[in-house]
Amino acid sequence: MEVRWIGVEPVRLGPPHTTCGLVFSLLLGVWSAQALEMSVGKIPFLQAVNGSTVTLPCTYASCIGIENLYFNWQFNDNGTMQKVCESVIPSEGVVPDVTIFRERVEFVGKNHQNNVSILLLNITFEDGGQYTCFGRNPKEHHKNHSAIFNLIVVDELREVDNTLTIIIASAVGGAIALLMGFMLLKNFTLFVLTKLEEKNKECLVTSSGIDNTENGLSGSKADSKPTPKKK
Repeated sequence: MEVRWIGVEPVRLGPPHTTCGLVFSLLLGVWSAQALEMSVGKIPFLQAVNGSTVTLPCTYASCIGIENLYFNWQFNDNGTMQKVCESVIPSEGVVPDVTIFRERVEFVGKNHQNNVSILLLNITFEDGGQYTCFGRNPKEHHKNHSAIFNLIVVDELREVDNTLTIIIASAVGGAIALLMGFMLLKNFTLFVLTKLEEKNKECLVTSSGIDNTENGLSGSKADSKPTPKKK
């Protein structure tokens, strides 16, 4: 018995390498969306006075969560990376037991809101430099990521000279005030001209009525005598 397929066309797949590339791209997109990310905030640097206490911020994020997340802080000492602290966070919300390798360092993140920040106490000029916050998440097949924060230690904070800003603001304010004054003057002038024009029109109408009366035209009250008839 012969079986025939009517109105059905076979589905043709592309070359094997094209199909594999498409699948790989989809998997890569999903993988990127789930990737671990370490962040030190929108402003990755801080200028602080010698002897003060500063916070080096760092948070982590993962779309699929964490499991035994390893993190550490490192300090770049003239090209040599020195470990500041490290720990492993078993799961979300668990306060990690942090090992600290550097003096005057305190862990303040406590894993609240994925926070793994540290505190530097009584900083010195030697503490200035580049700090790296590193994380690795085994739940994402050991996907890792890092973020860099720069600490600048100075004798004193310099006051920002706002003279130029004040001059620019004053110039802009003066220009706006001048423009508003010009617009008000223009509107007032137009208002006065409109009133004068209306008054002139009234005067013209009134004077026209008076002239017509004096010349004996229509609307005149002067008596007209009939022409005498011839007998």
